[in-house]
Amino acid sequence: MLVPFPFTDLSGSKVRPAVVVSAGKVGADVTVLFITSQAKLREKHLVPVKPDAHNGLKVPSKIVCSKLATLEAKIVLGELGRVSATTQKQVDTELKGVLGL
Repeated sequence: MLVPFPFTDLSGSKVRPAVVVSAGKVGADVTVLFITSQAKLREKHLVPVKPDAHNGLKVPSKIVCSKLATLEAKIVLGELGRVSATTQKQVDTELKGVLGL
């Protein structure tokens, strides 16, 4: 999905792709993870994802599992597609590490 993802200092936001990690809407909100195409990003808890017809991405990207946001569902700008079951399992594993579960 495309969402206005907030900067960590809350000074603004940038429209970018994101992966929903909440089980649907949480009330009127949805919890998402940041997706970036920055190849040189060096952080822990990254899941690489290649563009394909199912996920709607245009370039190789990384799901940054340490950048979570809970946003009002009404600000979602659109749906791009879905990640594969394999990618979702990798996200689940990394997210557990981020959250200490």
